[in-house]
Amino acid sequence: MTKENIFKFLLECVTADIISFVMRDNKDMSMSEATLLVHDSLWYEKVSNPATGMYFQSSGYNYELLKHELKYGTLG
Repeated sequence: MTKENIFKFLLECVTADIISFVMRDNKDMSMSEATLLVHDSLWYEKVSNPATGMYFQSSGYNYELLKHELKYGTLG
């Protein structure tokens, strides 16, 4: 497995967890809506850049960053 494939796998895993957390905390939000919210966020832009190393952090930590962005408009 190449480094790029490992990065893509970990990115997909953490993103799936984040979408699940968004849906859990916003019971009226569909998976499509949660996916759009996550993919349109600054958090996703940052986690999608391997240089940030954010994809190595736990899903819980990453979700806290997204929640901070959604509340304050910037990453925590």
